[in-house]
Amino acid sequence: MLRYTLKRLAIFVVCFLAVWGLTYAGIVPRGLGGSNFLWVALLALVISAPISFVVLRRERDRASEHVVARVDRAKANLERSRSQEDAADDAMRAQRGLG
Repeated sequence: MLRYTLKRLAIFVVCFLAVWGLTYAGIVPRGLGGSNFLWVALLALVISAPISFVVLRRERDRASEHVVARVDRAKANLERSRSQEDAADDAMRAQRGLG
């Protein structure tokens, strides 16, 4: 998961630097007043999102499998805990019924 996040951040930084360079060169229009940084960041975000979606497909699938496995383990542990509690409760009720 960390690898995916770092790669996504790297793509954003590359896009940010490219947009900043294009803005500085006058190819891409500057933002209004003092909003140039916000303009460059927003444009870099819009550009980097589809690039990340395509380029990091395998990494995203791998991260998704990791998350699904963790959720499945948590569900199994919860079910095992429930069954132990049910068994202990049934044993307690059986003892009280016999006593």
